[in-house]
Amino acid sequence: MIYDAGSYDVAVIGLGHAGCEAALATARLGLKTVAFAINLDSIALMPCNPAIGGPAKTNLVREIDALGGQMAINTDETLIQERTLNTSKGPAVRALRAQSDKKRYQFNMKYTLEKQENLDIKQAEVVDIEVENGEVKSVITKNGARYLCKSCIVTTGTYLRGRIIIGDVSYSGGPNGLFPANELSKCLERLNIKLMRFKTGTPARVDKKSINFDAMEIQPGDEKIKPFSYLHDEINVEQIPCWLTYTNSRTHEVIMRNIGRSPLYSGEIKGVGPRYCPSIEDKVVKFPDKPRHQLFIEPEGRNTNEMYVQGMSSSMPEDVQIEFLRTIKGLENVKVMRPGYAIEYDCIDPTQLKQSLELKTISGLFFAGQVNGTSGYEEAAAQGLMAGINAAMKLLNREPFILDRSEAYIGVLIDDLVTKGTNEPYRMLTSRAEYRLILRQDNADFRLTEKGRQIGLVDDERYERFLKKKIQYEKEMERLKTAMIVPSDFVNEYLKSKGSSPIVTGITMYDLLKRPEIDYISSKVIDKDRPEDIRDDVAEQIDINIKYEGYIKKQLEQVEKFKALENKKIPSWINYDDIKGISIEARQKLKSIMPTSVGQASRISGVSPADISVILIYMQSRR
Repeated sequence: MIYDAGSYDVAVIGLGHAGCEAALATARLGLKTVAFAINLDSIALMPCNPAIGGPAKTNLVREIDALGGQMAINTDETLIQERTLNTSKGPAVRALRAQSDKKRYQFNMKYTLEKQENLDIKQAEVVDIEVENGEVKSVITKNGARYLCKSCIVTTGTYLRGRIIIGDVSYSGGPNGLFPANELSKCLERLNIKLMRFKTGTPARVDKKSINFDAMEIQPGDEKIKPFSYLHDEINVEQIPCWLTYTNSRTHEVIMRNIGRSPLYSGEIKGVGPRYCPSIEDKVVKFPDKPRHQLFIEPEGRNTNEMYVQGMSSSMPEDVQIEFLRTIKGLENVKVMRPGYAIEYDCIDPTQLKQSLELKTISGLFFAGQVNGTSGYEEAAAQGLMAGINAAMKLLNREPFILDRSEAYIGVLIDDLVTKGTNEPYRMLTSRAEYRLILRQDNADFRLTEKGRQIGLVDDERYERFLKKKIQYEKEMERLKTAMIVPSDFVNEYLKSKGSSPIVTGITMYDLLKRPEIDYISSKVIDKDRPEDIRDDVAEQIDINIKYEGYIKKQLEQVEKFKALENKKIPSWINYDDIKGISIEARQKLKSIMPTSVGQASRISGVSPADISVILIYMQSRR
């Protein structure tokens, strides 16, 4: 028996990292929103490692924050350790990585949702999405409640027909011992949505009391914590260390001796797994020349003894997992609290989506997160925010909010998904971003805060902070161009201490900072007129933009050429069957994806430069 449970503007199905951002975005933009989780205790769950950030992923988190999202704020409030990665490399690949208190992260996010105006959260499994005349009309729960809605955002993560696999044991289940969502997949199939089957996995959780940390290398956090969110100036918390250890020949021998019991190699696992996060058995088989693989032992929180064995994802039988773990230095007497497992799940082919993440065939139906074939909390949250924004833009009769590849890692992520698709769980990498020098983690606010303000998600506090920072940066950059440093014993001694050549004539501070060995902060001793209140993040911007000025200029020139193709819009009336001279493969791909610009068409696999030339000639002739 179905009963009417209420009427909403937006329904969000799933409250993982994508669902949380989507629900908050629509509610903050004034739309009455209802959001569903199979279990309210699973909101913002970290079923894999309890960490946020890393190369490319930090860029996504910073961009979410600059647009007015929640992930960075929640990370800052719940972190237990932070490290800056790739410090010896260029600014395009540097990244923050925070260990979070897993439970506090969940509770904080859940409370944020509970407090949010225009947002109701419900514990229920959605089993059906009702569509009339090609438009979303309502969602129905397993308990028989119908919620009318004008738009629906599906953020179901790895729950759709989830199947847990540990050795020769398999059963229907969601991540971390939760229930799966088995009926919604059937609904999506009825709606003619193409599904794929992917697989991911997680390592064992082990008891801290059973670990010999003296046999491992300590991995402390940074001396000074750098906030993820632009709303925070500093974070002062006691950090908890992680620990480094390695597999060895004995570990590999145990794995190879039992490889026949691995569901990955026995054929039990059918779904496609993530190439960039392979299981330990996959590493040992595919890289037999490597004598060891590093493992990080990471705490799951301040008030738990559960430790996460980073780098040892496995679906081997539980007894084999225990055996190979005990071959590792420091884990000789380890006790396993939760075994590692693989999980297979349904996801959609993301080429069925528009750049706004709305399904091409059903108005008002959006998808975000792992259901779009991605992996990772950060990728999910970024999509959730964009789907939430665009669901709101549609209902408010505003233009879709699209970020292109030259504006944000979010733009790269979504463009890759909807234009190229993915045949494995997609992970954001710095190498995927061709304009990564201008899409750094440190300048996301300069790139996107104004856009977030125009959307309506950047509040007064965030905007005022941004304007103050921007004004301070611009004023100081102008001052540096005229601030003269004249030769003196003191100045040249400073330069010598930095391994830099002395000066014999006057030089501006701007030109002096172009030297790679001279940094803005330490050079204050010779720059007497420098303001006292320059922020650390402003100093970072100054250093990067002066030192990489030539490279940044070249990249901006490349962006102009990219924009020229992006601005050549392909009209919706175009009929690719009428265009003579394009290949059969290109015709099929173009008809399937229906790119909105020549630039997007050029990135479709199977569409050649010759095909693009023919399309341009055809468009010109039709004009």
